[in-house]
Amino acid sequence: MQVKFPPEHLRTTHLTLRRPTLADAEQMFDAYASDPEATRYLEWRPYVNVADLRRYVREILVPAWETGRGHRAWLIERRDIPGVIGAIGFAMRHASCVSVGYVLGHGHWGQGLMTEALRAVCDRALADPKIYRVEAICHPDNVASSRVMEKSGMSYEGRLKRFFAFPNLGPEPVDCLLYARVKEE
Repeated sequence: MQVKFPPEHLRTTHLTLRRPTLADAEQMFDAYASDPEATRYLEWRPYVNVADLRRYVREILVPAWETGRGHRAWLIERRDIPGVIGAIGFAMRHASCVSVGYVLGHGHWGQGLMTEALRAVCDRALADPKIYRVEAICHPDNVASSRVMEKSGMSYEGRLKRFFAFPNLGPEPVDCLLYARVKEE
């Protein structure tokens, strides 16, 4: 059976990952997108109103899935409790490499949920015969994110000097830690 990445939905033991819809904007806002603690180490600032987030979902997230290009994200829901709790997004860096990033509402931290979501995305991506690598970066101070990557099967590959400016931490690029999981030969 031929496995193609990305699927519109992924199910794990405890989670459902699915394409966002415009109707999800308010749940996204409440769960994580407006939370400075949850968005601290992300590439975007927390949203201050749901209208701006709704515009982003309508103009960027939904069309990316429809065209199959650009940054796409799945919303994360627990299977036992209704509602959005986070998101895990990806972009194709090139035909054989997927770059991932994620955010989880801080009320769900420390339960292994993001590790489960990231492991599922890595497993599915690497099952596609054309994909050989899944990678992610994090801020050196984001120890929790490093642990999520390691627990999901990614390996630390190195420190990227002055690689990225995290807007919630300051304007200058800082070092980032690079993790990856690759298809075995």
